[in-house]
Amino acid sequence: MSRLTRRQFNHLAVGATAAATLPTVTRSETTPVLHAREGIARLAPAKYPETQIWGYNGVVPGPVLRARQGERIKRVFRNDLPQASSVHWHGIRIENAMDGVVGMTQSAVEPGAEFLYDFALRDAGTYWYHPHNRTYEQMARGLYGALIVDEKSGGPMVDRDEVLLLDDWRLNDKAQIADGFGNMHDWSHAGRIGNWITVNGAGRWSRDVPRLTRMRLRLVNTANARIFTLEARGLEGWVVALDGMPIEAPQSLSKLTLAPAQRADLILDVTAEEGEEALIVSRERADGYAIASFAVLKAARQTRLAKPDALPLNPIPALGSLENATRAKLRMEGGAMGGMRKAMMGGQVTGIRGLAAAGKIWALNGTVDKSDTPLVEASLGETLRIAMINDTAWPHGMHLHGHHFRRIGRDGALGPLRDTILMNRGETVEIAFVADNPGDWLLHCHMLEHSAGGMMTWLRVT
Repeated sequence: MSRLTRRQFNHLAVGATAAATLPTVTRSETTPVLHAREGIARLAPAKYPETQIWGYNGVVPGPVLRARQGERIKRVFRNDLPQASSVHWHGIRIENAMDGVVGMTQSAVEPGAEFLYDFALRDAGTYWYHPHNRTYEQMARGLYGALIVDEKSGGPMVDRDEVLLLDDWRLNDKAQIADGFGNMHDWSHAGRIGNWITVNGAGRWSRDVPRLTRMRLRLVNTANARIFTLEARGLEGWVVALDGMPIEAPQSLSKLTLAPAQRADLILDVTAEEGEEALIVSRERADGYAIASFAVLKAARQTRLAKPDALPLNPIPALGSLENATRAKLRMEGGAMGGMRKAMMGGQVTGIRGLAAAGKIWALNGTVDKSDTPLVEASLGETLRIAMINDTAWPHGMHLHGHHFRRIGRDGALGPLRDTILMNRGETVEIAFVADNPGDWLLHCHMLEHSAGGMMTWLRVT
C-alpha cells in the first residue's frame, strides 16, 4: 500500500491560507481516570477516512491536565490497549516511583489493569505525559497529552494561553497509521519520520485573534524523531521558558529549534495587519510550511504592550563547585555509518550482526540498553558533570529523567535549564546538575527508535 506524501497532504506553503501485572489499585470512585484506549481522529483532510489511533481517553492529543504549582496530580491510569503500557510525566521532578519507566520504576500496566499516579507539582511550567513501554509505537499511534502547571503567584499578563502539541505521523494512502514499527532503517538512521504534521491532532490548526493580542504559546514537540525548526511570521515576541523552566530574562524570538520532547513557552504579540494571517512556520530544507495560523481581526488595543517580565523561577538548587563536581563520560556509538563493530549486550560482547539481529544498533559507552551498574552514583545534593560525545552520524536528543541540567559552555558560561538537549553529529556537550531527587533515573535518547535500539543508560541518586 502506498504512503501519502507530505506534499500530497499538506499544501500550506508559507503565504498560503492555513485555514490523544500490577497489584489491584485501591482508589476513590472520584479519582479521575486517564484511560488509554483505541479511538478515531480526523487527522487528514475530509476526503480521506478518519484515522484509527490510540489515545488517552480515546482522543489525540489526550486531555490537557492542568493544576497550580504546589498542588498534587492524582490520576488512575487504566490500560485498555492491546499492549502493556505506563505513563511517564515528562520533565516533572516527581517521586521516583511515579516516573512511569517500565522495568525500572514500576511494572508494566497490563491490558485491563490500572495504576494510581499521585505526585506533587513542585515546578510551574509546560510539561507533558506519554507512555514508557514500547514508546516508539504507542506514541506514534497517538498516546500523549499536555500537563500544564500554572504559576503559584499568577502567570504573565496575556490575552490567551494556547497549548500546541506538534507531531508528525506516518500515514498510508488510506490515512491510516503505517506499520513497520521495527523498521531497521528507521532505527539505524534518523528514526521514524512522518509524512504528515499536525498541531493538536489537526492538519489545519487555526484560530481567529484580534491584532495586537498578546498570547502565551506553549509548544511541545511530541514527534518520535522529527526536529522542528520554527519561525513566527506576523508574530513578534520572546522566549520565556524552555522545557518548563523559566529563563532568567525573556529572549527575543527569531528561529526556534525543538528536538523531540523539548518545549518552549513564547509570549507573542500579533503584529500582522487586520485581514492577514499570522503563522507558525516549520522550516524543512529550503521550504517553509504553515503548521499553525491566526486569522487577524480588528485590533484588541491601540499599541503593543510593554516587554513582559521574566517568569518566576522554579526552586531548582544552585550548582555547587564545578571544579569539585563528580564527573562521568558518555560516548554515543552505532547507527548507520557509525562504524560500531561490537558492544556489550546481556553481559556478553556481541558482534554487529548479532546486535542487528536483536534490533540493538546503538550503544552508550560500549553497552546497548541499560547496564547492570549506573553510569554514575551520586549522593543527594551532589553536583554532577556529564560529558556526552556524539560519535555517530546522526543527531540525538538526550533526555534526563527526574532532573533539569545546564549546559556548560566552552567559556564556562551556563546555559538555561533543560531536561532534553539536542546533540548534533560529532558534537561534544557537557552538562551539570544537582542530584536532588533520590532514586534510579533514566538517561536516554528521545529519538524513540534510537532509545529502543539500545541508546539508554541510568544514574542513581542515594
